[in-house]
Amino acid sequence: MEGGKFFIYLGIFLLVMGLILTYAPNLFNWFGRLPGDIRIQDENKFIFIPITSMIIVSLILTLIVNLFLRR
Repeated sequence: MEGGKFFIYLGIFLLVMGLILTYAPNLFNWFGRLPGDIRIQDENKFIFIPITSMIIVSLILTLIVNLFLRR
């Protein structure tokens, strides 16, 4: 039964994120442009390493998982 609840919460989260990205895409313009995100661009290639953005995503996901899976 716990697996079913997880998929319900995951579906609700994905639905909310989809609605936000569809109707308010400007809310996430900062993502990928933070200090610490590395961008290297030449004529023929583009390299993007989102170090700071991924640290923030990791912190947010850790908080969400701890809130829902704490016993």
